[in-house]
Amino acid sequence: MFSGIDEVDWASMEHAYGPADDVPELLRGLASADPAEREAALDGMYGAVHHQGDVYACTLACIPFLFELVVDPGVQDRGGVVELLTSIGGFDLDEDDEAEIDEDEIEGAANYAMAAAAVTAGAGVFFELIADEDPGVRLAAPLALATLHRHPVRVLALLRERLPVEPDEEVRLALVEAAGRVALRHRPLAERVGKWLGLLASRADSPGLRLAALAQLARCSPDGLPGDVVPVVSGLLRQMRSAPEESGDGGEHAPPGGIAAREDDEPEPGPEPTPDAEPVDPEPVAPAETGRGEHVATPTLVGQLRSLSAQENAGRGAPWAADLLRTLHVGLDDRVGDRTALLADQLRSPDRRQRIDAVRMSGGLIRAWRGPYEELVALVGDQLSDPEPRLAEAASHVLEELFGLAAPAADALAARLAADPGSWVKTWASGPPGLGSPVKALARLGDARAVPALAAALELPQVAHDVGSAVGHLGATARPLAGALRRRLAEVELDEGAYDRASPLLAGLTALRADEAAPEVLRVLRGAPEYRGEWLRTAALRALGSFGPAAREAVPELRALVRRPGTASATEAAEALWAVSGDADAVLPVLIEGLQSDQVHDRRAAAVALGALGPRAAVVAPRLRGLLAHEELWLRVDAAIALWEVSGRTRETVAALLTAWEQNRHVRVRVAECLARMGPVPEGSAAAHVLRSELVSVRRHNAMDGGYGSHDIHEDEKLLALCRQALRGTGKGSTS
Repeated sequence: MFSGIDEVDWASMEHAYGPADDVPELLRGLASADPAEREAALDGMYGAVHHQGDVYACTLACIPFLFELVVDPGVQDRGGVVELLTSIGGFDLDEDDEAEIDEDEIEGAANYAMAAAAVTAGAGVFFELIADEDPGVRLAAPLALATLHRHPVRVLALLRERLPVEPDEEVRLALVEAAGRVALRHRPLAERVGKWLGLLASRADSPGLRLAALAQLARCSPDGLPGDVVPVVSGLLRQMRSAPEESGDGGEHAPPGGIAAREDDEPEPGPEPTPDAEPVDPEPVAPAETGRGEHVATPTLVGQLRSLSAQENAGRGAPWAADLLRTLHVGLDDRVGDRTALLADQLRSPDRRQRIDAVRMSGGLIRAWRGPYEELVALVGDQLSDPEPRLAEAASHVLEELFGLAAPAADALAARLAADPGSWVKTWASGPPGLGSPVKALARLGDARAVPALAAALELPQVAHDVGSAVGHLGATARPLAGALRRRLAEVELDEGAYDRASPLLAGLTALRADEAAPEVLRVLRGAPEYRGEWLRTAALRALGSFGPAAREAVPELRALVRRPGTASATEAAEALWAVSGDADAVLPVLIEGLQSDQVHDRRAAAVALGALGPRAAVVAPRLRGLLAHEELWLRVDAAIALWEVSGRTRETVAALLTAWEQNRHVRVRVAECLARMGPVPEGSAAAHVLRSELVSVRRHNAMDGGYGSHDIHEDEKLLALCRQALRGTGKGSTS
């Protein structure tokens, strides 16, 4: 094995962490008899040689040796090597990607293409591995074939042949998943695959296999799903709960886990003759005596992930069920009603693990799609009282993200707070403490029952970093906290840590407009240290501005700060001075100069501040109009809004805002806020069309594939409310 490995000039190549001269050791480690050494070697391959999916010259040089490993029956844990090869060779570079490649990416793109070609050229070996004695290898081989082999018809034929004789339930599911992958990669085969999956979904003897078939059917041929998919899936889940250990013995008319061939089935073409693989023996294989083997605990990333997975799945009869359900939900896509009903059924399950999965998937559904979620949210709230800590914690995290949508769970959240004061504040090994999820969720509802938890948080030696934002959501309900906020602010030492300690207190006082705290805020403004001093002064200035005329004692300090025009502090001070004194003559020159700053952020701040002056700043209208053609989209939006505020003219503003709306979905809340203030939007206008189109969309405007923000749901619900407000015409002007 590894013939020629020492003849490769590894030292001339690099991987993610420097010279690749350690790669031969990693490759030999994959063949080690020591499980810990194999684990560490695999971790090194993913961590350096194939770092985050990248393909380097050394990655390409590894491919022949990885193939040697997977075909050697004496090597253990070969399934992991098959998965590594699948990842290395499975990158698809479509036409759109090719068009966007710049000069710096050409080498990387070439490496991906060469890796795909090299692994695909050797993919015939995976046909032999489909019946390997090691179930871990058999588990990885189907997806490798579906992803890499050039002859999808032949792959499909093999998957169908293998399914009835495969003794391992999880491998059978992998065979079905591979068929779905083939259909997605080769769309002309989708109808054929869909027909077979439909047969499996209705006739397979194993409920897990039927669920897998439904999940893949939803992905590749959703029109083939049964009309009663929710009760069908719910019934399958009940069967799986009642028989968690699948025997795989099959029934009288069907081999294990599959369906017997029927005369009315569409005949499948036999394997296409190719020179790169021998015919596969369709006879059953006995399960390997050692199963997949036991993985030792190692400090590697791969080892940690396996350990976490083992903890998560401990005691589960069918640990793969959650993955099947997630796949089904992805396939159901915008069928929000079906997905909600399915999750509601899962949340009523006696199986706690199934409910944990359902809570997490509920969060994913609500994050991406709009819909009526009252029942689902109430069921998530019911999990807060469960004695299983992982279930209650998962539910509280989901509710924390829902803001106003969490209302059906308000009583459950309040009960959770009352029952567990220890969850009010979370402390960490490093960094400031933070409010617990139930506290944040209740505060974001504006529910007064969160106030005692915030009061307790304000008495701790270190104040939670998010107290201020929680007070902001509670508004006037949190007014009893003003005294504690003021007292804690007076105690803050104005040293290098002042910003971290003072900013949550200043945010809370700003939200409450607690003008009695002006002396304490002024102390912070005057004594801000050099480290993060500008941030701290900004927070103090915003607090003083929120106090309005009641903070008149700060006017001398504010006038001194505005004498440094063109700086962020001068703009913030000008805003505060206007709010406190209403002296437009003192403020206007500072803001005009800020509008000419070299920094886009400072120009945006000046534009927003000028808009707050309204007609008193009408003289800047030509300057704002000139910014409507600026290359920075957010500056164009801020300038357009300020132009309307200072001139009262809507035509230019609305045109600029609607253009920005189409160019960047993330500006839509800001645009809708302005349109709502202008309202009513005339029927039949371009603005009305845009707003109505947004309201009928099922997809959230800021939904992302593969990521999300903690305030995404809140921002989208705010957008919907603003669209309705603009159309109802409850603003103060007109867009005509």
